[in-house]
Amino acid sequence: MPTRPGGPAVDTSDPFAPEGALGLDLRALRARWADRAALPPMTAEEMVGADRRAQALGTPGRVLMERAGTAAAALALAILNETGRDAAAPTLVLAGSGNNGGDGFVVARLLARRGRRVVAVLVAGEPRPRTPDAAANWARLEHEPGVTLVHAPAPRDLAVLEPGIERAGLVVDALLGTGVAGPLREPIRSAVLLCHLARSVGVPVLAIDAPTAVDLTSGDLSDPVVRADATITFHRPKTGLLDRRGAAVAGRVLVAPIGIPPEADRS
Repeated sequence: MPTRPGGPAVDTSDPFAPEGALGLDLRALRARWADRAALPPMTAEEMVGADRRAQALGTPGRVLMERAGTAAAALALAILNETGRDAAAPTLVLAGSGNNGGDGFVVARLLARRGRRVVAVLVAGEPRPRTPDAAANWARLEHEPGVTLVHAPAPRDLAVLEPGIERAGLVVDALLGTGVAGPLREPIRSAVLLCHLARSVGVPVLAIDAPTAVDLTSGDLSDPVVRADATITFHRPKTGLLDRRGAAVAGRVLVAPIGIPPEADRS
């Protein structure tokens, strides 16, 4: 079983291991995960329940996060290759303080280990993510030479990222996994506006779970909302991304498995 520097052993027989999806192009990823896209859609609340039951049945949250981040990293690489972005162009990961941000930190680590430059931004008032698994993945990035860490507790901290944003290879939206009621608050709002700026100058945007400010259950949009070129969601399709409003800002949607067992997948 091979190991990665600074990390646990990687089981290459595991279908969710990095070696299983990283390096595939968009067509191959879509084919690999086609069975997931064909499943009945679920609400955000049903996904939270399935996640919790999976953990109760013995799949740790950190494993689910690693698998989700691995799938998102595979799609990020596929987008970078498809769009022909400069291999030296940095990927900007905008991450919130919850588990959606933790998925983004996994993406940052895996892209860096594939030779990509990454700027990982914690968009939150607190200096560390608020969930244990996200905090652990943020801490792991301190030992990744290809990753620059930025803490952005206020709009001015995000404003410094605006100059030269057109030179980025990709922006990853890992801010909020589900929608919010009403207008976004700072600093998340400024991070969403940074996504708008990047996309306006031709930088592709990849959303994890859902574009920030899209309600995964209803498809309702808060203000402002991320408009993504692609969205990766997990386990089963989400009702909010099938609604016309959610679909209009999600771009291409891929549904990736993360190993939630069938017995956890019930209403």
